[in-house]
Amino acid sequence: MTQPIDQIRNLAIIAHVDHGKTTLLDAILNQTGSLETHKEYDACIMDSNPLEKERGITISSKNTTVHYKDHVINIVDTPGHSDFGGEVERVLGMVQGCLLLVDAFEGPMPQTRFVLKKAFEQGLKPIVVVNKIDKPNTSIDKVIDNVLELFIDLGANDEQIDFPIIYASGIKGITNLDLEAALAATDADIKPLMDTILQQVPAPPGDIEKAFLFQAVSLDANDYMGRMHIGRILDGKVRVNDQVNWLVANDGTSSKRKIAKIYGFEGLNKVEIEEASAGMIVMLAGIEDANIGDSFADQSITEPLPSIKIDEPTLEMIFSVNDSPFAGLEGKFVTSRQIKDRLDKELEINVALRVNETDRTDSFAVSGRGELHLGILIETMRREGYEFQVAKPHIVKKEIDGEVCEPYEELVIDVPEAAAGACIEALGKRKMEMTGMHTIQGRSIVNFVIPTRGLIGFNADFVKLTKGEGLLNHSFLEYRPYAGDMHQVRPGVLINLESGKSTAYALQQFSDRGVFFVDPGVEVYRGMIVGESNRPQDVDLNLTKGKQLTNMRSAGADVLVQLKVPRKIPLEEALVYINEEELVEITPKNIRLRKKVLDKKAARATKPRNQPD
Repeated sequence: MTQPIDQIRNLAIIAHVDHGKTTLLDAILNQTGSLETHKEYDACIMDSNPLEKERGITISSKNTTVHYKDHVINIVDTPGHSDFGGEVERVLGMVQGCLLLVDAFEGPMPQTRFVLKKAFEQGLKPIVVVNKIDKPNTSIDKVIDNVLELFIDLGANDEQIDFPIIYASGIKGITNLDLEAALAATDADIKPLMDTILQQVPAPPGDIEKAFLFQAVSLDANDYMGRMHIGRILDGKVRVNDQVNWLVANDGTSSKRKIAKIYGFEGLNKVEIEEASAGMIVMLAGIEDANIGDSFADQSITEPLPSIKIDEPTLEMIFSVNDSPFAGLEGKFVTSRQIKDRLDKELEINVALRVNETDRTDSFAVSGRGELHLGILIETMRREGYEFQVAKPHIVKKEIDGEVCEPYEELVIDVPEAAAGACIEALGKRKMEMTGMHTIQGRSIVNFVIPTRGLIGFNADFVKLTKGEGLLNHSFLEYRPYAGDMHQVRPGVLINLESGKSTAYALQQFSDRGVFFVDPGVEVYRGMIVGESNRPQDVDLNLTKGKQLTNMRSAGADVLVQLKVPRKIPLEEALVYINEEELVEITPKNIRLRKKVLDKKAARATKPRNQPD
């Protein structure tokens, strides 16, 4: 199944989190007939991962293909969160245009700035789609002015600044080049957008008559074919069972391999095809060992294409087998071999992830791009039935020219003007350097350079400081010399002393000690962290303690116990809440905090006298 290259359009959709790019894709798929065989489907159908649906974000890029006026339009739905920004950058290398989606109320956001800068570096000319025009209190003229200012600030050329504007309501499936017509429209109509794509996005470069050349830009995998490679065919054509040169980008080595399968994209489905040609975005199977940036080429080509930069991991966590008293009670996969196999499987498609052995056979060092990146992996594994425990995340250090260096990030916060001072003060304790600040419509946009470890745990503080009205985005900048100690004081914790079920009586008796994390009737064990102390030091208590029963009824014996609502700590917050001697126990049913050493008295009793604590 080949396609004339002048009838192909490849483009990406770029937007900040929750600006509606996936919803707009739903309308495109529906109105171009790509969903005719799918009578029942959910909203945000491109968000196939349950976590994507729950969080309202796109975690990994996805490809789909629609047919419109004898043209094939390949569309890539890209992540909008900074932890997945490296995937956006790679995807932009295989498209010739992009839709820049901005909210009609919020306008361009910090993460939009980062991705748009990469699009300009690739020479792409965006089509600006002002989405959600039917929201109340929109400021569309101001949003367009902000987009123009952003283009100029990022050094866009004259052609890029002369961008077409589409007004849209993705949820209603309405698009139009005229704002008034779009607001007045009652019938779904995606044609104005599709016509603009055909006019503004050039056909991909390439020559079908030249020797075959392909570069892997993204990965997929399944149990049958193993790792598969997604990218655009740069030149020539390829058929199933063709012998090709696998050219390794990192060292220039080559070897002959066979293309086992070729997959194209049709609507929501991958379809197996026998042949593909220049300009098409396809997935090739049969070369499992290849990585991002490697080239597959005709046997006459022996030089690989330049390698593709992949974002460095900046945070590392230790994953280990669960050894708590509840180990094996809630999980299906609990052994070190099962955990290692699952991590190895993740490496097949998650190119920003690293997994290394440790000095213990039941522990693995897992490195990723940030708290969300690792948190998504952990949450996915627990939903699949895995049970394990993780330690506090640490930055990935490097030695450069004999000096210990740490990763630094570019950080942009967009906050209400009244909250800017508190945010700057909080970041000042985290070794930040402020590089710029300006105010627009009562909101302060502040730029910083900050060590990656300064961002660990900051998100929860940021939500409190801005009362949930702030936006925070960051991207990897470079490695710089280690900035020294960073003192972040956390209160002590409440540690349970006995195994059993927590009682309402004990929770009420110890309510003055701090804030609890558990409800009455919850199974707890010795060494489990059950709350946060209102003192700097840890406090031991027994939540299984019950009321003593006697033959005599005392006055007030049947008074109803009133308890405070416990504080629930979500996964990402738990990962950064713990300190060095603590762990997070992950099971399919529960997330628990615990001490590494559950019984300190027993540990001291078995320790040699000359060994320090």
